[in-house]
Amino acid sequence: MAESMQGLHRSHRCTEVTKEMIGSQVTLMGWVQKQRNKGGIVFVDLRDRSGIMQLIFENGSIDENGFERAGKLRSEFVIAVTGIVEKRSGAVNENLKTGELEVRVNSLRILSEAETPPFPIEENAKTREDLRLKYRYLDLRRPDIQRNLILRSRVTTLVRQFMANEGFLEIETPTLCKSTPEGARDYLVPSRVHPGSFYALPQSPQIYKQLLMCSGYDRYIQIARCYRDEDLRADRQPEFTQIDMELSFVDVDDVIDVNERLLAYLFKEVLDVEVQLPIQRMTWQEAMNRFGSDKPDLRFGMELTDVSEVVKDCDFVVFKNALEAGGSVRGINAKGQGAMPRKKIDKLVEFVKGYGAKGLAYIAISEDGTVKSSFAKFMTEEGMKALIEAMHGENGDLLLFAADKTKLVWDVLGALRLELAEQMGLLDKNEYRFVWITEFPLLEWSEEEERFTAMHHPFTMPMEEDLQYIDSDPGRVRAKAYDIVLNGNEIGGGSVRIHQNDIQEKMFEALGFTKERAYEQFGFLLDAFKYGVPPHAGLAYGLDRLVMLMAKMDSIRDVIAFPKVKDASDLMTNAPERVEEKQLEELGIYVAEDTVEAEK
Repeated sequence: MAESMQGLHRSHRCTEVTKEMIGSQVTLMGWVQKQRNKGGIVFVDLRDRSGIMQLIFENGSIDENGFERAGKLRSEFVIAVTGIVEKRSGAVNENLKTGELEVRVNSLRILSEAETPPFPIEENAKTREDLRLKYRYLDLRRPDIQRNLILRSRVTTLVRQFMANEGFLEIETPTLCKSTPEGARDYLVPSRVHPGSFYALPQSPQIYKQLLMCSGYDRYIQIARCYRDEDLRADRQPEFTQIDMELSFVDVDDVIDVNERLLAYLFKEVLDVEVQLPIQRMTWQEAMNRFGSDKPDLRFGMELTDVSEVVKDCDFVVFKNALEAGGSVRGINAKGQGAMPRKKIDKLVEFVKGYGAKGLAYIAISEDGTVKSSFAKFMTEEGMKALIEAMHGENGDLLLFAADKTKLVWDVLGALRLELAEQMGLLDKNEYRFVWITEFPLLEWSEEEERFTAMHHPFTMPMEEDLQYIDSDPGRVRAKAYDIVLNGNEIGGGSVRIHQNDIQEKMFEALGFTKERAYEQFGFLLDAFKYGVPPHAGLAYGLDRLVMLMAKMDSIRDVIAFPKVKDASDLMTNAPERVEEKQLEELGIYVAEDTVEAEK
């Protein structure tokens, strides 16, 4: 039967007990990890968020009733014990921080009994993720998940300290906002007081932080909750956390400087990793040409090579068609993979088809120099030799080529490069390679909407020297935008903002906005700009993704306390769920039956 605390106070967490305390009395509280009854002696591993302490119950040091109850303890019972710290009588456990110690218990209270959990509460459990998330409150007891969340807490504390020392003010912005449907879909919140009207949950605090710059706060920081109603991946969630900042009277280098020092501070304090400053910078164009990605993983080579010139006269129709349509032919060299079986190459072909490729051409060079190729019959001997040379191909290499529109070729080979690196074991989670990607295109063409859309958002400043092209050749205009990339993951991004009215109007024109529509959506910001706005710039990190990489996890779900799954649902609470008709009536909302049927 569960007992109360009755004035008992915990003196230490399990791993706060040290060798210097041998002979002292301590009071510990936590969960029973396991119990071993050896007849005249009972051993219990007690677990709290700090780790494990071995308890020893023996007749003589505890009364008979206490000893009897100790023998009935089961996994996940919550107990409080008082006892004396001793040097371990048995073998030392090198794997535990408290492996040389034990506590001889003289008083036991069972604070709560527990049923047998649906899976073992232990490190690196092999339990299915859906079961772990259904019982997330149990999963969160596991030491590895607890370490991740403690690390996350440490990161946010250190960020706040560092930014406060740099003169940043922490200011909260609203989570019930105006919907601005540029970019990802908004989560909408109906208003009962204003029937038929809706708030949106913020995709980011972008507009508010710019308004704070107009209001003279000059350095703003917020650990901000954000929401996007979009398709999920391993590193995406419908609600997520940003380390959000904005600075006034700055340009690109000022934002990069403070953030490089922040990253160096975080990685040193949390992981004892030295980040070499300044961090490498690379333009968007260079990143795409070399790595097929604007978030390149620099832990390995396997760079893309443009061989369009080398193959322009060959008779291979796939290459020919791509070049005639204004595209390109590019390849990557998988060093030492020349003996890859045909079945495995076919799997790579299927993999790239998932990224829109029609296929994959290859040249396999054996260790003795024999060349096998999927398009050899269309190449002259000299042409094949020139192509292998252009790709720096050597005996034992596998050369893989994609031919299509250049954007598609980049996407395909960028993804293939990462897939091969995974297969070849080239990704070391203990290595941290940062890079700034700069000079993004300001606008990108949307086939779906048949217009230019902002690559970042409509308030991003064009590079001054490119402003001349905004009417005649909008796709050529580069932005004063920058992303910080770590090991192939974009962990943060930002830009210098437009603070001149004439440039902002030009930007809206390029995006196909009428003046009326621009004012309808962003009037309050544009009005604020009439009253004296400083040059300003900002950046936001995805906290979840940053912590995921620091914790060496593969999914942000392992660094979020209560995450959603792929369809944006919560397996533990079963959210989202239908609500009572009365609630809908109050909001003036009617749910169409065909919507409900489609969901079923």
